Amino acid sequence: MSDITARLDLPMIQPSQAQKHVTHNEALQVLDGLVQAALEETGASTPPFEPVTGTLYATGANPTDDWAGQPNKLALRITEAWLFIDPQEGWRAWDKATGQFKVFDGSGWAEILPDLNNLDGVGIGTTSDATNRLTVAAAASLFTHDGAGHQLKVNKATPADTASLLFQSGFTGHAEMGLAGDTAFSIKLSDDGTTWHDALRADPATQQLATDFQLTGDAVQQSPTDTTTGRLMRADYGYGPGNLLGTVTQSGGIPTGGAIETGENASGSYVKFANGLMMQWGVAASPSSYVPDGSIYRGGATTFDYPEDFAAGTIPALSVSVNSTDTVWAQARSLVNTGGSARLMAATEPTQSYDVGWLAIGYWFT
Repeated sequence: MSDITARLDLPMIQPSQAQKHVTHNEALQVLDGLVQAALEETGASTPPFEPVTGTLYATGANPTDDWAGQPNKLALRITEAWLFIDPQEGWRAWDKATGQFKVFDGSGWAEILPDLNNLDGVGIGTTSDATNRLTVAAAASLFTHDGAGHQLKVNKATPADTASLLFQSGFTGHAEMGLAGDTAFSIKLSDDGTTWHDALRADPATQQLATDFQLTGDAVQQSPTDTTTGRLMRADYGYGPGNLLGTVTQSGGIPTGGAIETGENASGSYVKFANGLMMQWGVAASPSSYVPDGSIYRGGATTFDYPEDFAAGTIPALSVSVNSTDTVWAQARSLVNTGGSARLMAATEPTQSYDVGWLAIGYWFT
């Protein structure tokens, strides 16, 4: 018959044993130390200076003093001595120093890890719920690499579902980015958490970027005269198919309308440019009669109005021409900024009338 128990090595009372209470009390002391075991320290090397009865330590590989020669044992303080117990694989104890449950794995005391698969929810610093199964209340959260890189994946079931990151203030959404209802990546903004606008939308099907917002800041033209390299042109500061042609206006020498303006009326046609240049042209009737003047015949003066006035006080360059098979000369004279005149001369008296074509070039503003 063995004198100790099979699992806990508790001393057993033998037949006809004297002082049976000694064996019995020793067994109770071991049970008192191992049942609901609480370790003061694991891997301990030096016994405490003033040990307290009932305290339990797990010694390390090279303990000293009263624990010398007792590596990897449980040191239980009983009355005035240490009782050393060989821990068995699977024994569990609470480690007071680390605040963790430990298990003896045959060679040392290891932390007991719970099964973290298929949990209903995890709350770190707060409580999870049925919708937010993972919740974290902390100053920051870190996801770092295990090797080279790291990917954070947000997956959805179908294109019509949502896979996004939502940014809230006071639990009201104000910004969202991701795949919201389709496969286009979008950044959405909301002032009230209800009405949302696309701040930026990148559609992989059309390969186009779109936004509901007007762009401002240093990346955009700051004024009509801003030509900083790399800045985006504002529609109201630049020219394109929509405003290249139109009424030409200016303010302080800066164009405020179209780049090119064309028009015509009974007096002729014109084209105005945003830099102030203007060209006008038309056709005037030639005089109906000529009078001899020395060796030539001189026709009466033909006057005409410009379709648009040139700048006040300016005299545009004016030229006239005659489409004639006769020997006919044309002489032009500009009448300041509102019109001009032409006089025809011929070597012989013309037998027909000739139209006079004219071209005037000047500035509509200076």
